[in-house]
Amino acid sequence: MNQTKYIFVTGGVTSSLGKGIIAASLAKLLQARGYRTTIQKFDPYINVDPGTLNPYEHGECFVTDDGAETDLDLGHYERFLNVPTSQANNVTTGRVYLSVIEKERRGEFLGKTVQVVPHITNEIKERMQLLGNSGDYDIVITEIGGTVGDIESLPYIESVRQLVWELGENNGIVVHLTLVPYLAAAGELKTKPTQHSVKTLMESGIKADILVCRTEHELSDELRQKLALFCNVKREAVIQSIDASTIYEVPNLMLQEGLDVVALKKLNLPKKNSPDLKNWNVFLHRLKNPKHTVNIGLIGKYVELQDSYKSILEALIHAGATNETKVNVVSVHSEYIDADNVADKLKGLDGILVAPGFGERGIEGKIEAVRYARENKLPFFGICLGMQMAVIEYARNVLNYKDANSTEMNQGTSHAVIDLMEAQKSITDKGGTMRLGAWKCDLKPGTLAASIYGKSSIMERHRHRYEYNSDFASALENAGLISSGINPETNLVEIIEIKDHPFFIGVQYHPEYKSTVANPHPLFVSFVQATVKAKRNN
Repeated sequence: MNQTKYIFVTGGVTSSLGKGIIAASLAKLLQARGYRTTIQKFDPYINVDPGTLNPYEHGECFVTDDGAETDLDLGHYERFLNVPTSQANNVTTGRVYLSVIEKERRGEFLGKTVQVVPHITNEIKERMQLLGNSGDYDIVITEIGGTVGDIESLPYIESVRQLVWELGENNGIVVHLTLVPYLAAAGELKTKPTQHSVKTLMESGIKADILVCRTEHELSDELRQKLALFCNVKREAVIQSIDASTIYEVPNLMLQEGLDVVALKKLNLPKKNSPDLKNWNVFLHRLKNPKHTVNIGLIGKYVELQDSYKSILEALIHAGATNETKVNVVSVHSEYIDADNVADKLKGLDGILVAPGFGERGIEGKIEAVRYARENKLPFFGICLGMQMAVIEYARNVLNYKDANSTEMNQGTSHAVIDLMEAQKSITDKGGTMRLGAWKCDLKPGTLAASIYGKSSIMERHRHRYEYNSDFASALENAGLISSGINPETNLVEIIEIKDHPFFIGVQYHPEYKSTVANPHPLFVSFVQATVKAKRNN
């Protein structure tokens, strides 16, 4: 194949319709037909990346192997395609403008007046083609964040218009995702919002090639015909996307609707073979037909918004399916846990996962939850801040360092078992300055961590400023808190565990970022397995 083909996914009527899931599902089907496919996300906000955004604002911040802090949709892309993403897969308006302004300061525009068109749009187009120009992909899917008609989306929409024209016929197409709402009072689905959304897109000079309609009810033939006529698309290009019980059903639903076939036809590409979704459907069958059920407490401080812990929730789904177990995640707000009510708050749980986070709020509740799990032999899994809380809890209650803490919470503690990394001490900027991306970790033979991974060395993704303070490692180890994973370059402790417990492990990194449908993360698989066993033994 000589030329990379491009698919642009835009959204209309309302946000949160699931452009990321549709893009990932289409990519999955094209990949399953043998096409090398990748997805990228262009976000219209002015933050350079989501790294400085509150999880309540934008959900979790997903981290790639190369240390990019990105939109949570990249997590969906990786989970569906089982292919790592990178810095190039997520671009924000902030990054685009920063780059253009830096070029202007260097004099690269030779005294020209710098404008949205052509300078900003050229920068966007260049970045849209970056992955395609690498020669690694046959098809690049680009998801445009936000909704058509938003002021901040206009430069992206104009860039898509120009690029589709520049690429020439059959080389770039637009998939427009929209809502067909159901009015209960009238008892019918309404197409007018979709018509208006397509009209807005056309006013920007873009004709939708495929219409994907989010709906709670089946679209009748008559309705599809009407949408095709008034939205200027072929009848076969009106695709229904009905609510599904799980996002992992969506590729099969899109296959039934023929989304991939229509896309390939528009791109003038052969259908090749039928999509090979055998392994995907084995996973789906296990997910839908569990033999066991467990209740796992997610102890965090952003639990009101599910997207704050998106990758953790999805990793638990992958691990649950592997163990043929339905995992009920029970959200427990750490701010409301204390020594008096901890037993009550964790009652009925078969295991707890203490989640990552930043700042002082809800910290003591997390420590109490760890203590309860350790003393009552409740399976425990701590991630990043969750691992740090386990170290503090052990130092306080086993070593009797009563003021043990992290310097993030208490600068004046005499037992700073968690401390700011040396490399972080001179840093004042917050964005993109943490320890980020994939780092090596050596596992101690004979430990739980080594048996779970089945290897002596691993690479995992990080996102943190504070670390286990090595000055306290030998005292804690002598008291029974095993350092089972060490970074060979920095000598920092990455994994802690204790013996004689059904499952007690804390990791400094974020294993949830690497869990996919094809490769569920072994730590999550082992944790769910331990909760099933613990439930059976109780």
